[in-house]
Amino acid sequence: MAGEPGEAMAHSAFDTILVLDFGSQYTHLITRRLRELNIFSEMLPCTQKLSELKFTPKGIILSGGPYSVYEDGSPHVDPAVFDMNVPILGICYGMQELAYRLNPENVVAGTHREYGHAMLKARSIDDHVDRLFEGLEDSMRVWMSHGDKLVKLPDGFHTIASSDNSEYAAIGHATKPIYGLQFHPEVTHTQNGTALLRNFAVGICGCKQEWTMQKFLEEAISQIRHTVGDKGQVLAAVSGGVDSTVAAKLMKEAIGDRFWAVLVNNGVMRLNECDQVKKDLSEALGINLTVVDASEQFLEGLKGVTDPEKKRKFIGGKFIDVFEEEALKIEKAAESDPAKAGKIEFFMQGTLYPDVIESLSFKGPSATIKTHHNVGGLPARMMNGQGLKLIEPLRSLYKDEVRELGRALGIREELVMRHPFPGPGIAVRILGEVTPERVEIARQADHIFISEIRKAGLYDQISQAYAAVDPSRAVGVMGDKRVYGYIIILRAVTTTDYMTAEAFNFPWDFLQRVMNRIVNEVHGVCRVVYDVTSKPPGTIELE
Repeated sequence: MAGEPGEAMAHSAFDTILVLDFGSQYTHLITRRLRELNIFSEMLPCTQKLSELKFTPKGIILSGGPYSVYEDGSPHVDPAVFDMNVPILGICYGMQELAYRLNPENVVAGTHREYGHAMLKARSIDDHVDRLFEGLEDSMRVWMSHGDKLVKLPDGFHTIASSDNSEYAAIGHATKPIYGLQFHPEVTHTQNGTALLRNFAVGICGCKQEWTMQKFLEEAISQIRHTVGDKGQVLAAVSGGVDSTVAAKLMKEAIGDRFWAVLVNNGVMRLNECDQVKKDLSEALGINLTVVDASEQFLEGLKGVTDPEKKRKFIGGKFIDVFEEEALKIEKAAESDPAKAGKIEFFMQGTLYPDVIESLSFKGPSATIKTHHNVGGLPARMMNGQGLKLIEPLRSLYKDEVRELGRALGIREELVMRHPFPGPGIAVRILGEVTPERVEIARQADHIFISEIRKAGLYDQISQAYAAVDPSRAVGVMGDKRVYGYIIILRAVTTTDYMTAEAFNFPWDFLQRVMNRIVNEVHGVCRVVYDVTSKPPGTIELE
């Protein structure tokens, strides 16, 4: 909550499995699988100092990674992990890290790499070691993705399972709850992978399966009231998207009319966006909403800016400037009402867990993908505790969990299932410089695209969709004349966690219909293309 990570409330209310990330593309899936089992899990970089943790995990999982543990510069876990007296599970690189720590000669480059499916053959050792595979078949298909391998069992360990290429595909310590897996239980390709993670988290770590959105709702309301106090007031950034709408409704439930929502018209909103948000939040949800028109300030500040990170940083900073000015106005207006009087000390954002993960950067295993406007774009004065204090009640949640929370709050399905809209808005859907002309083109094209998606009954099958503008002009022929117009890029993806995504497979006649409408109805456009790139290697937004 305020002044500390939003995960703090979850740690205090729910048993937590800590996942330490060594840079694997699958790491976030470990967290996802555990949460699907109603077990709270948090992912932190492998460089995390355990002495700096503000909670004690029930268990620790070391993820896979693209490195070799024996090479110079490879990432290694804080040795304090092994002194916490909690169960540990090493997966792929994480297993090799366990073995390497005990003896560097335990891990070598494999003669045969092992990628894809492999048959795992389990061995019965004793009840202590067997707990990881309790209730599972003696032989099952698993997903391997490694070049290095164990050539020796670490002292004190037994072999639990093997594959044709990996004699030590699963190992366990004889007396301590420490385990290693060469395969990836978190991916859907591994048979019984989720059951194996359940055996670790519930059977070995003793986690209670209490992570539900109804329980989270109760805890969140209690924590917000404790943090804000009896007189404190909260100002919130809202966009009309599901994240800020759910956060706003949550805050309204917690502190009533001491919560103020502000929508900034930054000049890069979608067609009729501000009017629709006002209707949804003010009229339908009873939230105090103020719409501030700052479009000229934003568009003026974006002149000449082409770098995506600079766009996000500017928009994030300008947002806070506008909100702080609005807070003073609201405070002054509320002074005449004793029931509402009180200083606005808190600024709420609808930051989600994927935003935090993608904005983290640490030495070694991963790098920043992009700075989210509500994570890395915040001015230093807010992060240093000066001015408004930051409160992020959804910071520990994935998108699908936010939607579950919205339903628990009674928000209607149309709003709960609304596609995400980035804080920087159309500015990051215009490649290069943002101009009023390009904003209008993006608005019109996007409106046509989304309208046709709704008309075709495809909206709820798609996780996010939009039309973007490529300022690189292309030659076309319209009305028997040569034209030189903009290119519209259509983007639509399906995903559950927004960490990975696949392009939606539209019928060909649908794309032709959308193309025909855009080139005929949007002035200045002569071509329409559809982006089929998955995430990774691409991101959902273009900038």
